[in-house]
Amino acid sequence: MKDAFGLPQSLLVLGGTSEIALATARRLVVRRARTVWLAGRPSPALESAAAELRALGADVHTAAFDALDPESHETVLGKIFAQGDIDMVLLAFGILGDQAHDERDPVAAVRVAQTNYTGAVSAGLVSARALQAQGHGSLVVLSSVAGERARRANFIYGSSKAGLDTFTQGLGDALHGTGVHVMVVRPGFVRSRMTAGLEEAPLATTPEAVATAIELGLRRRSEAVWVPGALRLVMSALRHVPRGVFRRLSL
Repeated sequence: MKDAFGLPQSLLVLGGTSEIALATARRLVVRRARTVWLAGRPSPALESAAAELRALGADVHTAAFDALDPESHETVLGKIFAQGDIDMVLLAFGILGDQAHDERDPVAAVRVAQTNYTGAVSAGLVSARALQAQGHGSLVVLSSVAGERARRANFIYGSSKAGLDTFTQGLGDALHGTGVHVMVVRPGFVRSRMTAGLEEAPLATTPEAVATAIELGLRRRSEAVWVPGALRLVMSALRHVPRGVFRRLSL
């Protein structure tokens, strides 16, 4: 069960090598989380992440999980939940893709959509049902400000995040009153392996800053978190910019 401050004592990370997810896991382990499941494709990076969290004092397990294999999600996640209650599920997997390449390669574009959206729909629904069955817990989903409005530079990735964001909001409404808390997290440009080599956007942030915002959102039982917070106002304004003007903006 969560502690008196609403923070989890057990955590399941879907996308176990995500830098944001690991920054969040480190922060929560320091706070009091004692059991952590890292689910992802088996790799040395996944084992290294588990070792790092064990060194902080957590009981850490790894599980093979593939976002692109939704038929396996119920079995894989069911086995994890069968080991004991999970206070928080952090859905953190996703890929950025290569917009210029993916526009010319529809198969690659579909892979972005399947990973970021359809894989997340499957894993999100399975996790939500398990949390509802145990009667408590939080489902935290990493979205992106890229889903707020389509931009020429990354509309394939942005469209997948737009779908994920809408799905998460609807799932939160469906689970309202069940004891399950659903929170969508909308970071801007995050300095990480995923964005290495890209031109940094204004209001860029870090995995650690996103982790801090997630902790605060859990304490407040927020339904949506923007990182940094100023992006909420920025995107609210950009949503109302006429399309012809928006098209000419250097974003």
